[in-house]
Amino acid sequence: MIRIGHGYDVHRLVGGRRLILGGANIPYEKGLLGHSDADVLVHAVMDSMLGALALGDIGKLFPDNDPDYEGADSIKLLERVNEIINGKGYKIGNIDSTVICQAPKLAPFIDKMRENIAAACKCDISQVSVKATTEERLGFTGNGEGIAAHAVCLLIDDRS
Repeated sequence: MIRIGHGYDVHRLVGGRRLILGGANIPYEKGLLGHSDADVLVHAVMDSMLGALALGDIGKLFPDNDPDYEGADSIKLLERVNEIINGKGYKIGNIDSTVICQAPKLAPFIDKMRENIAAACKCDISQVSVKATTEERLGFTGNGEGIAAHAVCLLIDDRS
């Protein structure tokens, strides 16, 4: 049996914060605002995994009003989500994700993001796709106000 889930996340860009995407520290003058490290890519991936098994979203699992998750490393949270998925008898088939931002350019960091996500999910890097695109200066991402990410995850029943 296979299960498919979709995840989406968005965070506002602000000064005074590090920009973390896919667990990689991206040099940039702004970072993403959020309760945790605000890694929109990893948040979208986690939501896709949870959604595939109808387990809700990361807000249900890691509430943003819980001080335990303030400043949390999203890769560590992804490891926890993967443990939950494995506990339900599933493993990653593949993850396909897209980061949407006008700047900075993410191409030099894509392989590191893929490595970090694959390691957290205990799967091969060939099972993780990360792409980046701009919005041609349209909307909040195109105006540099924030960054968004979409992810789709295929889970495979590992109980056979």
